[in-house]
Amino acid sequence: MSGRYADEVFALLYPDAAAAQSMSPTPQPERPRLSRRSFLRIGAAAGGGMFVAVSLAGCKPKGPGVEGEGDDKEPDVPREPFEAGAYVTIMPDNTATITVAKSEMGQGVRTTLALIVAEELDLDWNQVTVAQAPLDNDKYGSQGTGGSASVRTGWVPLREASAKARAMLIAAAAAKLEVPAEQLTTEQSHVVHGESQKRLSYGSLTNEAAALAVPDKVELKSADQYTLLGKEHVGVDVADIITGKAVYGIDVRKPGMRFASIERSPVFGGKVKSFKPDAALAVAGVEKVVEVPAVGPDANVASGVAVIANSTWAAMQGRQKLEIEWDEGDHAAESSEDYATTMQLATSKAGEEKVNQLGDPDLVLAKARTAMRIRYDAPFIAHATMEPQNCTAEVTADGCVISGPLQTPGWVAQSVAKALSIAPEKVSIELSLIGGGFGRRLNPDVAVEAALVAKQVDGPVQVLWTREDDMQHDFYRPAATHVIEASLSPDGAPEAWRHRMSTPAIRKTISPDATDVGLRESNGASDMLYRVPHRSCEYTHLPSGVTRGWWRAVHTTHTTFAVESFIDELAEKAGQDPFKYRLNLIDELQVDRPEQNPEFPWDPIRLRGVLELAATKAGWGQELPAGHGVGIACGIDHLSYGAEVIEVSVEDGVLRIHKVVCAVDCGPVLNPNGARAQLEGGIIQGLSAALGEKITIAAGRVEQSNFDNYALLRINQAPAVIETHFAPTDAHPTGLGEPSVPPVAAALANAIYAATGQRPRSLPIQI
Repeated sequence: MSGRYADEVFALLYPDAAAAQSMSPTPQPERPRLSRRSFLRIGAAAGGGMFVAVSLAGCKPKGPGVEGEGDDKEPDVPREPFEAGAYVTIMPDNTATITVAKSEMGQGVRTTLALIVAEELDLDWNQVTVAQAPLDNDKYGSQGTGGSASVRTGWVPLREASAKARAMLIAAAAAKLEVPAEQLTTEQSHVVHGESQKRLSYGSLTNEAAALAVPDKVELKSADQYTLLGKEHVGVDVADIITGKAVYGIDVRKPGMRFASIERSPVFGGKVKSFKPDAALAVAGVEKVVEVPAVGPDANVASGVAVIANSTWAAMQGRQKLEIEWDEGDHAAESSEDYATTMQLATSKAGEEKVNQLGDPDLVLAKARTAMRIRYDAPFIAHATMEPQNCTAEVTADGCVISGPLQTPGWVAQSVAKALSIAPEKVSIELSLIGGGFGRRLNPDVAVEAALVAKQVDGPVQVLWTREDDMQHDFYRPAATHVIEASLSPDGAPEAWRHRMSTPAIRKTISPDATDVGLRESNGASDMLYRVPHRSCEYTHLPSGVTRGWWRAVHTTHTTFAVESFIDELAEKAGQDPFKYRLNLIDELQVDRPEQNPEFPWDPIRLRGVLELAATKAGWGQELPAGHGVGIACGIDHLSYGAEVIEVSVEDGVLRIHKVVCAVDCGPVLNPNGARAQLEGGIIQGLSAALGEKITIAAGRVEQSNFDNYALLRINQAPAVIETHFAPTDAHPTGLGEPSVPPVAAALANAIYAATGQRPRSLPIQI
């Protein structure tokens, strides 16, 4: 995996310093001097990679600019909109359009980023519309969406850019009203002079504001001045979604569009040996049958045969008639059973990579009179997005247009250009809403596949995957085996801790020759904040033909399960309460790998804070109904802190989840409505993975095919109550898309043990 955009993806997903150092980031040019037309763009780049720039376009005003008794109306002259960067354009009629350069996949990013801009600019939220940005590197910078990074990276640059734009509007109003700028305030898209009660609409100041010098520094609002942030807001896309007006990738339609369905190699790494298209071409509506070449490893497009037709139905019917002979390749003998055996062997001895070490855990464990050694297992899991993978492409002599639900438009453009042997600037990207991402749509494979098909026909082509395609050609969360050994000191605290783990590394799917992959794969294990004087983390890679990818919260979904389950077992061995046991052990991370992010260092006080908050809100220690049990777990993911307490009962072999209490520290909560939805969605998805989701491999292929044999959480299995609580901190905001997921499986397993005396140590949990 190489190139600017691939590196940006890893920077989003692995925000710690060590991960950033192991990449090859694009060198940043020397920062130029600020100018009227570039100040916002440069300010944003310095703060987080988002570009916003002042530009002008002709437009006539639609009404008067100055409001107030006795004021003269503005002359009817041509007036230009004030484009305060790529992110907000204020029109002469005082409406504003905020353009969001991140992908919306249900996480509410279009709402939250727009609220940040509107708050600092004092825009009238009722007069704001939100637009989706196409790919434009110069205007927007990195547009990759993932790693719970959108708010974190946009928080400062968007506020600074908006505050500078507001200062320019105030300066323009001061000149027009002939009063000092200090006497003016802003509200609801107006500049207000308190003494005279004169009000100038932003729209009436566009020409004057755009002509002013840009201030070097501005004062940002404090939290007590917010009128939008921190308040409840319905997502800007909700009305269109519930009325069916929202356009997802699957809804994209273009004049003359054709539709394609692709039969891919059932075996990972297999290739088309030969095929007969005659029967497929005989199906009404089928126009063409073409081969799709394998592309990898950057894009990882599977070898296959595409049936192109005038409707999706015809394409799918024609596909069923294909006769294909496959070369199954090198991975046809691989199976989940063999993977499990290999990983168990790997974790029975020293790892290939020693990720970190503090003290001498090997020596202490060898001398310990008693030590615990426990294995935890997790399977491959699929993303199972509600909207199947799809993309629309059109290839012409001028280049390629890609339209669809994409998380990494920059990476897509780079990969499509490479596959078509054209310049990246000849690839344009149009982003639609995304019907579920969870990391799956970070990969560019679907867009590259669509481009390769479109290259062979005239006009646009939509490639639509079936549910079976989605399930059997995913980029799966890796399977994992963890073996943790520990010995306890006389006071019950762990004095030695050795964590050995094995997975098929995600990085090696994209970069087969990558080395030192254990640091990322052990995220959640190597950086756990429990105090142990002698500790180590070791990693061994499992070779596998299965394509792996980033799944919501990535590695911490299985590492936290192992660590937090094991901590519970240590607490029991020490005869201590599992909540208090954790609280007493949460300390500064002392190992030197991974290195801490200097801007967001791990803070044990914040982790203890969410642990205490969750326990308090759940009533930890209170008497429970007969047959009930509670479990607790905590962790850090993508720089946010989370803890959960789950209450369950098991009666006649039926598990009931009565309550989940979740506490998170993510800095300021900008839209509580969206924040709760993020946490609740993460909890449901975490429970789904913990209780049913499992991908198994036999003869080099995925055995599961649809929701009948890939068990997603059902309504009757969902918790009766989910409570979410936010720790009141004034830290820089971090993400909410992922921190509620990692603690779920461990808290659930610990609760089941408390209720039944049986400890689940493998996922999915079997009752």
